[in-house]
Amino acid sequence: MPAPTRKTLKYYDVTLASASPRRAALIRNIPWLRATVFPSVAEEYAFAGGDVAAYAVALARRKAQDVFKKRGGVVIGADTVVTVDGQVLGKPTDAAAAERMFRLLCGRTHAVITGYCVCDATKTAENYVITHVTFGAYESELVQAYIRTGAPFDKAGGYGLQDELLAPLIQKVEGDRDNVIGLPIEALKKTLEEFL
Repeated sequence: MPAPTRKTLKYYDVTLASASPRRAALIRNIPWLRATVFPSVAEEYAFAGGDVAAYAVALARRKAQDVFKKRGGVVIGADTVVTVDGQVLGKPTDAAAAERMFRLLCGRTHAVITGYCVCDATKTAENYVITHVTFGAYESELVQAYIRTGAPFDKAGGYGLQDELLAPLIQKVEGDRDNVIGLPIEALKKTLEEFL
């Protein structure tokens, strides 16, 4: 399907199965999409080993299917995980957990994987995108100031690439920056063009 143009004024309605304000903002970058946000209440389960990308996609599928049962139509689910040394870092539960994550991530490169799932009554499309992020050396004052803002606690890996306070710590981003923020828009757009 060719992407709709302004001239045709063709829009597609979808439901984004997410409570993330960052994903809600990112999906608005697809101009021919009208997205309604409806958070999933599907229970997430801990990573038990194996393929991290498959784990991210499985969580995205759970969210999409959960919301599809309630809303129908076309539903998009997504889940972002941060992984380093075979460990999957979720959202830190407290300041100490956030600090441990920063100590693990600083001075090295880690992978951010967002899996996504698009489904309707007859079909499902799934994919994932990997971006590599390199942090500089651990800086206690910067990290502690960032943790005090409360920003780490709703983000996988305990950080948001878009947070200005953290900018001095980010040395390199290899791949899609939107993916690190929570939704790989370019890849999702291609999937939707084939799906819709």
